[in-house]
Amino acid sequence: MALEPGERAPDFTLPNHRLEPVTLSSFVGEKNVLIVYYPRAFTPICRGELCQLRDEIQIYKWYNVQILGVSVDQPFSLRAWAEEQGCPFPLLSDFWPHGEVATTYGTFDDANGVARRGTFLIDSQGIIRFAHVQDQDQPRDQRTWKEAVAKLLDPDPSYQPAITVPAATGEWISLDHDGEGDADAGSHGVRC
Repeated sequence: MALEPGERAPDFTLPNHRLEPVTLSSFVGEKNVLIVYYPRAFTPICRGELCQLRDEIQIYKWYNVQILGVSVDQPFSLRAWAEEQGCPFPLLSDFWPHGEVATTYGTFDDANGVARRGTFLIDSQGIIRFAHVQDQDQPRDQRTWKEAVAKLLDPDPSYQPAITVPAATGEWISLDHDGEGDADAGSHGVRC
């Protein structure tokens, strides 16, 4: 059973795609968190969803939201995928114990051994503000959680958004507010 809004988000520590531990509670008091569970790296629907998050990262930065992508893939696969896609947020590996955190969040699909598409918006106090687990293997409508972000969270008044512009067909560059490239947002061209 998936977790519900109003509940405290269960804490976890998982390795990211660079084998660095990421602990959910480390964001308490600092950032809101959007946890996006997806079944598998290198698959078309997952790529489309995460590339949309990547391309719209400024929306989440505006609301002081840290995105955490989570799957049961090994960190080495996630690293290759993150580099290929120019992913500006951590991809966490719930590989071992296999799907333990996904099970805690109610997103683990026992029959297929993967996480279902689950999305959880957690405020800076560690409380779940939005939760949705999708049973069917279809792309999620990201408008639902973007609306939740805009409705439930306040924008960060100190944030100076970057501007993303096309550099060439299929490639984008990001400029921060002073016109310099933003390495975190991928100042080099990235493809989807």
